[in-house]
Amino acid sequence: MGASPPGINCFRDRPMAHEMLPAIDRAFRESIAAKTQFLKEHRAALAGVVDVIATRLLAGNKVIFFGNGGSAADAQHLAAEFVNRFLLERPPLPAIALTTDTSILTSIGNDYGYAEVFAKQVKALGREGDVAVALSTSGNSPNVLRAVEACKKAAIITVGLTGGDGGKLGPLVDHHLCVSASRLSPRIQETHILAGHVICELVDCKLFGRDPGKS
Repeated sequence: MGASPPGINCFRDRPMAHEMLPAIDRAFRESIAAKTQFLKEHRAALAGVVDVIATRLLAGNKVIFFGNGGSAADAQHLAAEFVNRFLLERPPLPAIALTTDTSILTSIGNDYGYAEVFAKQVKALGREGDVAVALSTSGNSPNVLRAVEACKKAAIITVGLTGGDGGKLGPLVDHHLCVSASRLSPRIQETHILAGHVICELVDCKLFGRDPGKS
């Protein structure tokens, strides 16, 4: 039997399956608690965001998503739900994630710095009346903050998905959805994607006249 890769202990030093059960239980409890608290605090605000996005899509605008790391993945995920479909068979809806073009990201990062990678795209692609959804678990990501500032100058409506105390992003956005029950990125992101799915589902409902969650 070969040696373990560097930095990895032998399997016999790892917890047995039954020893991991409390950690699994704890993760689920924390995730459920974060979602429950978010619902209590932001149920009405979430409905308001659905109204805004549906209204702006009807007016011919688009939704712009951006964030870093796991939030970048969530941005791409949610943009895909709009452009392709969520649950309903319906026409594609205009949305874009500013996290997908490596040539744009690396050229801006190289020439101007990573803090500008989203702001310059907002200036190039954003239009008055668009809706920008900024995802940052801390609310303090410099490139997200600069992009939101660019949105404000362009009269782009801003939605912030954050966690903890909302950081610097909370006061900057028009609509703030904060997972206040946790400062752990995994728990915050788990709630963000649920909120994003609710937005997708209810935007479809408003635009296409029936509840996509019902058969």
